[in-house]
Amino acid sequence: MCENKYLIFSGSSNATLAEKIVEHLDKKLGTAKLGVFSDGEIRFQSHENVRGADVFVVQSFTQDTNFHIMESLLMADAFKRASAWRITAVIPYYAYSRQDRKDRPRVPISAKLLADLMETAGFTRLLTIDLHANQIQGFFDMPVDNLMALPIFVSHFETMNLDNLVVVSPDAGGVERARIFSQKIHADLAIALKTRPEPGVAKLINIIGDVKDKNCIIVDDIVDTAGTLEKTVGAIKKKGANRVFAVCTHGIFSGKAIDHIENSALEKIYVSDTIPLTEDKLKCEKIEVLSVSKLFANAINSIHEETSVSKLFI
Repeated sequence: MCENKYLIFSGSSNATLAEKIVEHLDKKLGTAKLGVFSDGEIRFQSHENVRGADVFVVQSFTQDTNFHIMESLLMADAFKRASAWRITAVIPYYAYSRQDRKDRPRVPISAKLLADLMETAGFTRLLTIDLHANQIQGFFDMPVDNLMALPIFVSHFETMNLDNLVVVSPDAGGVERARIFSQKIHADLAIALKTRPEPGVAKLINIIGDVKDKNCIIVDDIVDTAGTLEKTVGAIKKKGANRVFAVCTHGIFSGKAIDHIENSALEKIYVSDTIPLTEDKLKCEKIEVLSVSKLFANAINSIHEETSVSKLFI
């Protein structure tokens, strides 16, 4: 490895976050030519000498998901063939993470397939945040650093000085995440029980825990169509909750998500910038974005300097 030589490149999916990350590191993004041929094929060429370098590629697998995945694979292949020492995939949002197991006959384990493709392309390390399922780390035969966005949200709520708080997990699978959050802000814990008769459809059963006259914070990692969120907010309010907020790391907000948020009794939903929001979504006054750029910058610095990344965890 060339001593102290590390370069950060950005794909096209979340260039704004990449710019914020390098700003925290007092660096500039590596220069490259990234575009498409007239037939839609992706083209990439690094204008930087990466031989022996520690290379980081920042790319969220979102928006045009499959295009951005392919873009990242081609970038990794280019750096591998240019003799980079190490190539770290910095993926703020890891797509296909909800397809992490065979939950019915004759379906792929898409999260595992994506991991295999990334390793084949040349990535030698993964840095991400709030994987939907922690066991996805085991799909990789390379080091994986799975950061947590909770410190960003915890710090924000501490400045709000709310009392009588209850943290609500929108399902049984998110209880551990909600439990950690509740401990950090010294709040009680409640759970919304639901079933999923089919993908993207949630049926709320009941709220376990006391939310009457409480200020509630719903904590989740992903909000997609916001259907579950709307049902959870409604159920909490029926139980006598006072104010209701929500926190989510990855705000996909597809379909009628904005309508569901606007039509609910939700006061505010705080999301990170792992997924860039379009202007129409940012117009929703109930959505506020908190940046995880400094968290990623610190992690990149720790990885390059071979120091502990665990200090960044909550």
